Formats: sequence, structure tokens, C-alpha cells
Amino acid sequence: MSPFKFSLETSNSRWDGPGGTAREVNTSNFPISKSIAGVSMRLQPGGLRELHWHGIAAEWAYIIDGHVMTTVVSPDGTVEKNEFGPGDTWFFPRGYGHALQGLGPGECHFLLGFDNGDFSEFGTFSITDWISKTPRRIVERNMQLPESVVAGLPKGEAYIVQGKVPNFGEPFRSPNLEPSQLTHKYRLGAVAPRRFAGGEERIVSSKEFPIQSTLSSARMDLEPGSLREMHWHPNSDEWQYYTKGRSRVGIFGAHGRVETAEFGPGDVCFIPQGFGHWIEQLGSAATQLVILFNNPHYEEISLSQWLASNPAALLAQNFGVTEEVIDKLPKAALGIIK
Repeated sequence: MSPFKFSLETSNSRWDGPGGTAREVNTSNFPISKSIAGVSMRLQPGGLRELHWHGIAAEWAYIIDGHVMTTVVSPDGTVEKNEFGPGDTWFFPRGYGHALQGLGPGECHFLLGFDNGDFSEFGTFSITDWISKTPRRIVERNMQLPESVVAGLPKGEAYIVQGKVPNFGEPFRSPNLEPSQLTHKYRLGAVAPRRFAGGEERIVSSKEFPIQSTLSSARMDLEPGSLREMHWHPNSDEWQYYTKGRSRVGIFGAHGRVETAEFGPGDVCFIPQGFGHWIEQLGSAATQLVILFNNPHYEEISLSQWLASNPAALLAQNFGVTEEVIDKLPKAALGIIK
């Protein structure tokens, strides 16, 4: 099987500047991750990820630390401006124009996920890149600026610039804009979790967050010594990013193939659709991971649920044991085992 672990925070595909940093993972450096690409981005207070859009992927985000402001415009001209803090997520459909700016007081660190494994953050459609490569006479007419002003605009892509901390209350330039009908913000960290003996899980699909139309997302918190039980996802790949603690992940790819690897903060794990897997928590500190699924409808089948959904005699014959042994098996899904 292909390697299913990647250290995002040490990625060589990176950008560094005074206003922020970016590290990316996609099929160019993590070939197994064909359906999802990711970026770890940090913005300083006032650091501005300039106006841009993505031509081949929608953008999802999870705030790990700090606060950031976003603006977004949709094809129908509706707009939204939001402030995000730890545990919050956003979703910008493919092609929507948007910008991000750090609100302070400290650095903002967030994870970006894209619903196309071939996507590159450094192949984004950025406003300065476009304008700087367009004939000046076109820019002058379109922006209605004199040649002297256009001549002083950036000569290439700015990407992230160091600006001033924004005033969140500042209005849009036009007073005639309509707000988005579907919000781009969802507070994943505030969702009531599914609680189990060994931890908890928060899952957000398009049912809860309608604009998140191509992905489902989750956050899992594992207590020391716990086990996320053996299971698989019939309708999606699984992409994990570890924010805290350590775990060992095992995956089963049929034909007798089983691989395991250990993960810690900054690591990415990719599990192909339908592959059986489990997560074994390691160490004395709790583990937290953020998860993306490349389907807006979440599906899962767990081992304990499967065993409970068959007659005892059938299972006894399958495993070559007595029905008394089978009677000791779980009769419902266990989720996260203590």
C-alpha cells in the first residue's frame, strides 16, 4: 500500500513572509491523497491573504488558534463577512472570491482543506497576479484609475501581505449588497458531541451546514488509552490532521494488507474509501484530530455494529467458535472504547 502519513508542518512546499506562512500537502508530495489537499496557514495580526479564488476546488477551514476575518462574494453577488475563532469552520464553494486577514492579538493558525487532491495553494487565482499581468490600458479602464496609480500597483503576486489589524465593523464599500442566503460559517467546536466511554466526536455534514456541499467534517477527542473502534466509510475517503497528542492508526486494504503508523501534531493521515481502520490513542495526554470526508453525507459501519447485525449461529460458523463465545460480543456500536 502507498504511504498514508505525511508531516504537513515540515512540508517543503511552502511560503514564508512577514505577514504569514503556508505549508501544503497534495498529490505532488502525498500521492495517496487523490481527493483532498491541505494547507497549514498562519497569519500575523493584520496579515492579509489577498483577494483570490480557486478554480478547481472548494475551500474548507478549521481554526486551530487565534482569530481571523474573512470576506466572500458569490456568483449571485451576495456577500458575507465573518470573524472566526478556535473551533470554527468555513466553507467557500469553488470559484467564490474571498480574502482572509488576521485579527490578532496573536498569530492565527488554521487548517485549509480542498476537495481536490491535485489542488495547489500556490496555483491560486490571486488579484495582484491577475492585474499585474493584464495590459495596463485594460486595468486603467476596468478599475477607472489613472495610469500613474496603476503604474504603482504590485508588479506580481502579493499572496500574503502585512497590513493593519482590520476594523471588523467597517462596512462594505457598496451600500447595496445583499447578504448570503447560506452562511459560510459553522461552529464545529460548539457542536454537541457524540460521547463515548473513551472520548467524543463532533460530525458536521451538509445537513447541518448546507453550503458545505462537497465535504463532511469532524473533530475527534480521544482520552488516554482509548481506541476508536474498527470501522470503514462506504462513501468517502478520510483525511486526518492531528492537532494534539499522539495515536497509532491501522488500515486494512484487503488481500491480507495491513499497515500501521504513528501520528502526532502536524501529521496528516489519508485512508482510502472503504478501507477498514482504527485509531489507538498513545501517551498520557489526550489526542485531538480534525477529519475531512470527501462526501457531504457522512456514512460509517463499525465492527461492533456489524457483529450485532447478524445471527449468532452465522457468526459462530464464520469464526469457528461456539455461540457462547459469540454471545460475549458487543451488541451495539462502541464508537470510542475506553
